[in-house]
Amino acid sequence: MEISTLTIDGVKDGLRARRFSAVELAGEALRFARAENSKTNAYLTFCEERALSAAAAVDAKLARGEDPGPLGGVPVAVKDVILTRGVRTTCGSRLLENYVPPYDATAVVRLEQAGGVILGKTNCDEFAMGSSNENSAFGPVRNPAAPDRVPGGSSGGSAAVVAQGTAVVSLGSDTGGSIRQPASFCGVVGVTPTYGRVSRYGLTAFASSLDHIGPFGRTVKDSATLLGVIAGRDEMDSTSAAAPVPSYDALLDGNVRGVKIGLPREYFKGLASETGDLIASGIETLKRLGCDIRDISLPSTDYAIACYYIICTAEASSNLARYDGVRYTFRSPNSPTLGAMYRNTRGEGFGAECKRRIMLGTYVLSAGYYDAYYLKAQKVRGLIARDFTNAFTEVDAILAPVSPFPAFKLGEKVNDPMEMYLSDIYTITGDLAGIPCMSVPCGKAAGGLPVGMQILANHFDEARMFRLAAAFEKETN
Repeated sequence: MEISTLTIDGVKDGLRARRFSAVELAGEALRFARAENSKTNAYLTFCEERALSAAAAVDAKLARGEDPGPLGGVPVAVKDVILTRGVRTTCGSRLLENYVPPYDATAVVRLEQAGGVILGKTNCDEFAMGSSNENSAFGPVRNPAAPDRVPGGSSGGSAAVVAQGTAVVSLGSDTGGSIRQPASFCGVVGVTPTYGRVSRYGLTAFASSLDHIGPFGRTVKDSATLLGVIAGRDEMDSTSAAAPVPSYDALLDGNVRGVKIGLPREYFKGLASETGDLIASGIETLKRLGCDIRDISLPSTDYAIACYYIICTAEASSNLARYDGVRYTFRSPNSPTLGAMYRNTRGEGFGAECKRRIMLGTYVLSAGYYDAYYLKAQKVRGLIARDFTNAFTEVDAILAPVSPFPAFKLGEKVNDPMEMYLSDIYTITGDLAGIPCMSVPCGKAAGGLPVGMQILANHFDEARMFRLAAAFEKETN
């Protein structure tokens, strides 16, 4: 069997035709993933026993003539900030290097209930803080398309395993672009659903009002199928929405004629030609499919970077306070006092980017600065959200770049935090507004570097977003 090109439908067809069993597929997928991992460092932990047990359950259902579920036998990978009971979850940090959670995230529970076979946990920027996957305490992930380049972050490992073919689909998390940017850099499909569409229960918190769990896949249909599995109300997460979840994969009819698509002029200013030319070609493709392309404005976009990095660092400062060496994390030895233990544990355990964000967040929340920074940023967030609300009265969807440039070289931006932060300029607005967005491959720049095109839709309108992406994917092959 050719693991690296399988889709969800390919797995279903193979099991139905008895070309392989789920256990055989899982075993071969684990072997292939272990062999390929030296090239990318995309996996941090494999869970062979769990995978083979889940695969055996799928085979047993098939033998009884039962439906094994929408993901029956499908090899899946999970970002290492999403909790997996009995399987190490490090969050890419030395603080949690040996942490084994006592429970599963809701998304993991639903994934396995649908027949998914979890192969392992994927590498990521520490506590999901980064845009290149170079902030992991366990070494950077390398882009399968160009090993000297980053895969994007923070969900770089989850994008890389799908691009490399060592998992059919994967789960990542997105706070400011951490699904869409890696998807663009690695040439796969990545989806950030509406805030509240997928339960955050069991997702290690970075910035709680911005965090999302979402899928990666090689095709739009695979991503739509996986989102349909993990989406829906969860009593364990008060922010999860009770909105009904449609059968996304059944709605990919390819009919997009008459769909009104907005091009925000603020997203195309200063866009490099190597990316801009491919996006322009994508726009022409959608025109040929009958879409109505219109220019629009999202005037608060210029304030998005400042707004995002105040809100996300403030929430990170609060959320990361729990990692103090007292409970379940690494503890620095030989600390003579409690205060020294706190200082030494956090000083030795956190990487540079986490420390930077904790300090920034603590500053903007401190007495005398809260109103000047954090409160003002929340007001600007409201303006950004209102821009999108107004835009969606005129158009059905919005099209934009994912990143100003293709994947950059390892080490190129790691010593320039501001330059790194600016790489998220086109993705953070969707997270601030809480709307669904996705990256779909739209071609390759010089050197064969993938480039993604971003589609944004109104709250809980993932179906329209998927339909547009699927039509574009089919037209461009």
